[in-house]
Amino acid sequence: MTARPGREAIIYLGPALVLALLVVLAPLAFVLYTSLFANGSFSLEAYQSLWESALFRRSLATTFEISAMGAALSLLLGYPVALHLSRLNPRARAFCMILVLVPFWTSILVKSYAFTVLLGKQGIVNASLSVIFGTEIQIPMLLNRVGVMVGMTNYLIPFVVFPVLASLLAIDRSVYRAVEIMGAKPPTVFWKVTLPLSMPGVASALISTFVMSTGFFVIPALLGGRKDVMLANLVDFYTRETLDWNMAAAIGVILLAIVTLIAGTAMQIQKMRGHARGV
Repeated sequence: MTARPGREAIIYLGPALVLALLVVLAPLAFVLYTSLFANGSFSLEAYQSLWESALFRRSLATTFEISAMGAALSLLLGYPVALHLSRLNPRARAFCMILVLVPFWTSILVKSYAFTVLLGKQGIVNASLSVIFGTEIQIPMLLNRVGVMVGMTNYLIPFVVFPVLASLLAIDRSVYRAVEIMGAKPPTVFWKVTLPLSMPGVASALISTFVMSTGFFVIPALLGGRKDVMLANLVDFYTRETLDWNMAAAIGVILLAIVTLIAGTAMQIQKMRGHARGV
């Protein structure tokens, strides 16, 4: 007698599920416990202190601002790349996709230090501009929002290119032939056909990059300034500087709740759209 499909799934997925529970849920439960229990007794003092903290509110606003800017800028830079890849033959597309992935394969810490060499006042970019224009140029591109955006977009662009590319490749070629026969110009084809039909990939790219950006630590720490402190940097401040683990854990719980809320809302909207289209 053969086992039912449900039992077979439990047999094969059981070890992975147990490992996930131990690796993911156990640390999260400990963080939640640390945020709620101070000196062995239940307390919401950490959350109350954060609510009253101007530093936390400013860091929260900065996190949303930087995440939104990073997601939008990554989309603006990554969409043309995905559009170009969609028009290549499969062999050339595969090679170019490797080039897109090269920054992703490089350590984010190594890249951040590399950008300090490139973007510093005496860095390669300013030195090259000084040679070109024949005068000393020192454009401030480091320890400010510019450096954070450069570092974030370099990391996030692959997460934009691939979902958008998938949507572009899913567009039926006959649609393009039909609008071309009707006399539509390339700009009209893009705005009326390509962009609307690629919106599922665009939405997925925006959501994923925004969610990932909210937890960035290394890039704002190395490339940003005092006005670019995000929630992850605030966690580092409370764990290393003030040694207040309750506050740090509370910030982590709040950050996780924000990410879960955004991702859950996005999934629900996609389900509602799918039901509306009869999918």
